[in-house]
Amino acid sequence: MSQTIRDNLKRMLAPRHVAFVGGRSMARALKRCAEGGYPGQMWLVNPQHDSLEGVPCVRNIADLPCGPDAVFIATNRDLTLACVAELAAIGTGGAICYASGFAETGAEGQALQQRLLEAAGDMALLGPNCYGLLDYLHSSALWPVAHGGKAVEKGVAVLTQSGNFAYNLSMSDRSLPVAYMASVGNQAQLGVAELMDVLLDEPRVTAIGLHLEGLKNVPGFARAAHKALEKGIPVIALKTGVSQIGAELALSHTSSLSGSDALYDALFDRLGVIRVSGPVSFVETLKAAACGNLPAGNSLIALACSGGDAGLIADYAERNDLSLPKLDAGQVGELAKVLPSYANLVNPLDFTTAIWGDGEALNRMLDSALRTEADAAMLVLDYPAEFTGERKECDLLLDLYCKALARHGKTGFVTSAFPELLPAHAREHLHAQGVAALQGVEDGLAAWGRIAAYQRNRQALLALGESALVPFCPQALEGEGRLLNEWDSKQALRMFGLPTPNGVLSSPDNALKEAQALGFPLVLKAVSEQLPHKTEAGAVALNLKDGAALSAALDNMRANIAAYAPGVPFDQVLLEPMAKPPLAELIVGIKRENDFGLALVIGAGGILVELLKDSRSLLLPTTDGAIRQAVLSLRSAPLLQGFRGREVADLDALVAAIRAVADYACENAAQLLELDVNPLLVGALGTTAVDALIRIAHA
Repeated sequence: MSQTIRDNLKRMLAPRHVAFVGGRSMARALKRCAEGGYPGQMWLVNPQHDSLEGVPCVRNIADLPCGPDAVFIATNRDLTLACVAELAAIGTGGAICYASGFAETGAEGQALQQRLLEAAGDMALLGPNCYGLLDYLHSSALWPVAHGGKAVEKGVAVLTQSGNFAYNLSMSDRSLPVAYMASVGNQAQLGVAELMDVLLDEPRVTAIGLHLEGLKNVPGFARAAHKALEKGIPVIALKTGVSQIGAELALSHTSSLSGSDALYDALFDRLGVIRVSGPVSFVETLKAAACGNLPAGNSLIALACSGGDAGLIADYAERNDLSLPKLDAGQVGELAKVLPSYANLVNPLDFTTAIWGDGEALNRMLDSALRTEADAAMLVLDYPAEFTGERKECDLLLDLYCKALARHGKTGFVTSAFPELLPAHAREHLHAQGVAALQGVEDGLAAWGRIAAYQRNRQALLALGESALVPFCPQALEGEGRLLNEWDSKQALRMFGLPTPNGVLSSPDNALKEAQALGFPLVLKAVSEQLPHKTEAGAVALNLKDGAALSAALDNMRANIAAYAPGVPFDQVLLEPMAKPPLAELIVGIKRENDFGLALVIGAGGILVELLKDSRSLLLPTTDGAIRQAVLSLRSAPLLQGFRGREVADLDALVAAIRAVADYACENAAQLLELDVNPLLVGALGTTAVDALIRIAHA
């Protein structure tokens, strides 16, 4: 993104004046913008009418008194092209293109979208095929239909590829404080990455929520997400397109490149992006971060007026890795003086309903409970129906709780057992005090757990250094490429430091002579790029103890290959010393995801690859620290750490061997299609790659 486009995007995100291009629906959109409190100048552009819905019209874009900071274009796709060119010519800051029928429809639409991009020039362009931009910091609603939000002093920014998702989110009864809501559509020019980057410069944006089908600019996204990590601004992602059908729908909806889900996980993990599974967890996690008062760690002092609620807290806290430190003796003594004898003086604290409505007793209870080293406080509170007349006691407790948090300098939140029993007036009061109002104790504790984990992991991720590295985004390569045989693959990797056996490339005729110099026991393998699966072809013989065994193995191998692949010559063999039994076998590979990333895959190897499906992916480039973490996070990692009295693996040597594979891949990223080292034998005194396969694109 050029600096000029960046500057124009900033104009669009804080517009002094706006324009709407279109018919009656745009007149209504302008009036909604005015009713929402937008204070700047507004124009309606329509060439056929003097006024619409009581709004005077400007006949032509060229007749506008200046280039508006932001414009919403609601015309058909062909007229949209002309409008964009005219707006760019008069110095408009940014334009939002509502029309569909562009890249999401195929090749013709893709060509039209390219023309749209060219017409925009240095003007910021959002869309096409998008609902627009809701800006609740400046009360600017560049939006074609009604919306349910309202002005805020600070809040979260939500970026989505679905206009309907944005519409429904604005209408949801969850009191999420939204600073910006953008429907990005096809992301012809401005996408998730570009918007994130600029939104992170706005100090009133406290968190960023992403509803994604796919990323079009992985390197740009990585830069923006690293910037968010440095600033301590949580990024929460709801990524769809996980299923095969979902991926196909993403392509047809906004021409999104879905990428494999494992690689999205790898990308999010390295950048500290919090991934959630659905709309409710998305909103509640954003609410937990929205006030900007994030917890320093995962410990909680928890308060409820019911033993049942306390039990729920205990279960859901444990499930979400939230700790509940014990009350100290002083707290227990103080609480015993204010609470009835049947109160259970533990954390979570059931303070009972005996002091319900007693402001003095509630304050004493709160002061005792909040005098704690716990990182945050929580209160479970369910409001009764309004007709009961019993809400005033809840309001009192809520007010006292907020004041007590402020007195003790505590971060805190409130949740309800049932989502609908924390009413809007209570949520708004809490958010005004900087206290998160979460709905549903299960969803609320899960949301708080995610934010607490983010805070605990953030500095570690920054120290690891991986988040600062921009991932490779390899271009598509045509064809199946060329397979290197095992010998050539190993030699290529040895140059980058991968340890391999000290073998000899020979022929069947010379194998016996070469074997005497090499020594027994040894391994015999056929060498041919036409035999990528040597074991299936009967082209591997292990633990040959003498010349007679080698001669017999050569005869068997010749017959096996003739039967398995009659056209493949048996003219090269590899002789290697038989390796000692390892502590563990790993597979190290490279997966190429065109236009998304180049991934280093580390997993349980040998015959266990398909059985265990135990692997971790790291996008390249990566760091030694990240490689070590990935290895130790495998389910099979105990085999490397002295399991049941076994020796401990040389982890430094293992990391260095995996680093060699990563270095080769980085150096050859432009042409590497596939790479597998399987198995990589891990020992107490070193690591050895006993088989390797590389496939590269034709030059």
